Amino acid sequence: MERLVTTRGEFDLTRFPDDPRLRAWDAADEYLLRHLDEAQVALEGAVVVLGDRWGALTTALAGCRPTQITDSWLGQAATRKNLERAGAGMAGTDAVRLLTTRDTPPGRIDVLLVRVPKSLALLEDQLHRLAPAVHAGTVVVGTGMAKEIHTSTLRLFETIIGPTRTSPAVRKARLIFCAPDPEIARAPSPWPLSYDLPDGVGIASGRTVVNHAGIFCADRLDIGTRFFLQNLPDGRDFERIVDLGCGNGVVGMAAALAHPRAEVLFTDESFQAVASAEATYAANVDGKAEFGTGDGLSARAAGSADLVLNNPPFHSHQATTDATAWRMFTGARHALAPGGELWVVGNRHLGYHVKLRRIFGNCATVASNPKFVILKARRK
Repeated sequence: MERLVTTRGEFDLTRFPDDPRLRAWDAADEYLLRHLDEAQVALEGAVVVLGDRWGALTTALAGCRPTQITDSWLGQAATRKNLERAGAGMAGTDAVRLLTTRDTPPGRIDVLLVRVPKSLALLEDQLHRLAPAVHAGTVVVGTGMAKEIHTSTLRLFETIIGPTRTSPAVRKARLIFCAPDPEIARAPSPWPLSYDLPDGVGIASGRTVVNHAGIFCADRLDIGTRFFLQNLPDGRDFERIVDLGCGNGVVGMAAALAHPRAEVLFTDESFQAVASAEATYAANVDGKAEFGTGDGLSARAAGSADLVLNNPPFHSHQATTDATAWRMFTGARHALAPGGELWVVGNRHLGYHVKLRRIFGNCATVASNPKFVILKARRK
């Protein structure tokens, strides 16, 4: 656990789950907090923190009773833990509101602090959703590492909110200053987007996919998922199926079509992803399914699944790490009934077969091409 030192206090912050290799804040968070002090920004009225990665900004500003808006279940869980840790000596921690990107946003915003997300589409969607609550006197400040802030980023602020400029880079971080223009016409968000799957992807061919902002490959089928759809399990009846890290839900949707009597669970740590999966399922399947956000399958009962389908990410908020894959694989083993199977697709170079053999004691290659491999591990 590392300590963030600010003029507002010192805070012991962690990610969720705690990973001692990765810090819960960076130079962009520090730059924004320092600017608020040096510029003597009046943090009064309705303060909104958008896209806070692990709750560093929200925790440091808890005395201002901010509203945090995030797409990340893990980020929200980290914020709760960090607020609890700070709560004993920090006024206001019990008054912080934690909202998701799918919740109704505040009706008025007097201070808008934006941690620029990796996804430009998510930024576009959220700025559109928040713009009606912004007024001429609203203070709008964004922050991010310099590599995360591009001309297209500034253009979104300029087009949706008002005139925009950037700060000099400090420790490879930048700030974005935006002056709200009430004369800008408030347009609705262009998200979600929909497209039809191409031929040649099995039972899902021609089906409609719905993507809310922030979902990987929002306007087309990515090649890894295409390969997975072409090689989904058949020849066995599965009654309880999980699309783990479901994204837009296209894999679970295909499994539901192939196994119409199965109970299907779609789960992801992204609120946008789960909303996309629910919309994709509704557009293609008649029946009931379960949708939930969370930390993989950590909360599922042992033996509650017969088949888990997984395309694990290997990035977590810009950090390249295998921690997410480990949690997904161990959670899947816990959730699978004896004889149940975990099917994983991933880039060949990631070496998932090594992890699966360590966790399950077995691993077989189902299919492979020069870029991807599909692996199967069975719960003994």
